Amino acid sequence: MALKAVHVSDVPNLDQVTENASLSLYSTRFPKGMDVSSSRTGYKIPKFLVIGHRGSGMNILQSSDRRMKAFKENSILSFNAAANSPVDFIEFDVQVTKDDCPVIFHDDFILSEDNGTIYEKRVTELSLPEFLCYGPQREPGTVGKSLLRKTGGKIISWNVESDDSFCTLEEVFEKVNLCLGFNIEVKFDDHIVYKQDHLTHVLQAILKVVFEYGKDRPIIFSSFQPDAALLLRKLQSTYPVFFLTNGGTEIYYDVRRNSLEEAINLCLEGGLQGIVSEVKGVLRNPGAVPKIKEAKLSLLTYGKLNNVPEAVYLQHLMGVEGVIVDLVQEITEAVSFMIKQPPGDGEEEVLLEGEDQIPVKTNPQFSERELSFLLKLIPALIQL
Repeated sequence: MALKAVHVSDVPNLDQVTENASLSLYSTRFPKGMDVSSSRTGYKIPKFLVIGHRGSGMNILQSSDRRMKAFKENSILSFNAAANSPVDFIEFDVQVTKDDCPVIFHDDFILSEDNGTIYEKRVTELSLPEFLCYGPQREPGTVGKSLLRKTGGKIISWNVESDDSFCTLEEVFEKVNLCLGFNIEVKFDDHIVYKQDHLTHVLQAILKVVFEYGKDRPIIFSSFQPDAALLLRKLQSTYPVFFLTNGGTEIYYDVRRNSLEEAINLCLEGGLQGIVSEVKGVLRNPGAVPKIKEAKLSLLTYGKLNNVPEAVYLQHLMGVEGVIVDLVQEITEAVSFMIKQPPGDGEEEVLLEGEDQIPVKTNPQFSERELSFLLKLIPALIQL
């Protein structure tokens, strides 16, 4: 019977993802981190990675799913909560204040309210003390400025179940569990054209902290800003640099951001090690995956679809090497089951060497509903 194609936009949204994964857990984290050093002959990720988005997941304040508001995103609390699951890396956003301190925050602007008036401040135009005065404060008895967020065209209070104060990049290195690698996204405003001198200044401030506090922690850099990604590669050769792209799902003035093919060209031009694409960009252009492999580039993805286990497994089959996810616990559990095969079924692999060998599964078992959804995605790949 012919399968009816579905569009990627028709897949379940976050509110429809079941809370209890029906897949069993195998720990996939390497006991002492992973070797992610760069190589001139090609960068190879040693295993399928699961990366926690902004720690334990981004905050979607308007969502009815409590998991999207459990921990303040991009906080020490959220990062260490992610370490309770066998996640390999956490991803977080770094900007640099006007007094040259790298801080962790996603949005270009901070919104607050004072005497009924809402105002916004650009993060990079604040000093470190000004940045830290928003939201929960570290000093007992101190009240910070209110914190709002613009979402879905509305401005609402940034309320989560477990709140935390803002933090610096230095604090993240010092206070986050050493079992986690860092995917450091360097943030720039999409609507600003930056001069090279400014980009260099910002990146040097970040690299100074990384080289002083990074030690043996696995680190991957990434950025949507093409020139920043190229400069990161020129300024250091210790850590791999990935180019972030929407993969053609959105169009920008800079054509280098508008397709996976352009992303490949940029990486080859600047000696970057990989691409991080919006997952829909990969699903709509599956033919780009072998081209990325032929170029000896690694491929990771991000996006809401990565919170659907079947979609993650499909990417694994396509050759994607890792996913950035919001539902950290559910996806790490699902990945360790789906990608591997239990002992006694004839197809068995070993995750680690020596006494720490872990038999892992290579053939997943799906429910009828799960299999139906997975099969529906396949013709969608062909037609999109």
